[in-house]
Amino acid sequence: MNRYTKIINMMDSYYTKDYEKTKKNITKVREVREETVRKFFLQGDCEVLVVFEETGREILIDDFSSDEDIRKYLGSKFINKKR
Repeated sequence: MNRYTKIINMMDSYYTKDYEKTKKNITKVREVREETVRKFFLQGDCEVLVVFEETGREILIDDFSSDEDIRKYLGSKFINKKR
């Protein structure tokens, strides 16, 4: 299962994904588009870790989270209509 991270700070928010490089044993962080995260989230193939930068609070949202939490932290576009 893929894990994306949504960083929320005072001005805006953005999504990132960690990639591990096998040859160099390092982890690279890349910014990804919201549409990419939404596509995999609606397929049920990923989870999103929401991080509030100011407080350090973390919330894990996946396909089994309530619609209310998904709407609050990710937006109404992430709610699966088939459920």
